[in-house]
Amino acid sequence: METSTQTLLFAAELIEDNGTYTLVVEDVGKGTVQSTPVPKAMVDKLPAFLAALTAKLSPVQRSRGW
Repeated sequence: METSTQTLLFAAELIEDNGTYTLVVEDVGKGTVQSTPVPKAMVDKLPAFLAALTAKLSPVQRSRGW
């Protein structure tokens, strides 16, 4: 039986503070954190972007057994 080990590479958070959005990304391996402001228009499009990315990658995931 094959075992799988998962390794967290990056962690991301989208933070809202009084209508201002900030994307915070941690590079877990390097121990660094970067943040950048994100316009609300991009935040609003995030669900559609993630759905498109999932649709594009889903055949790859199935063929690799993810």
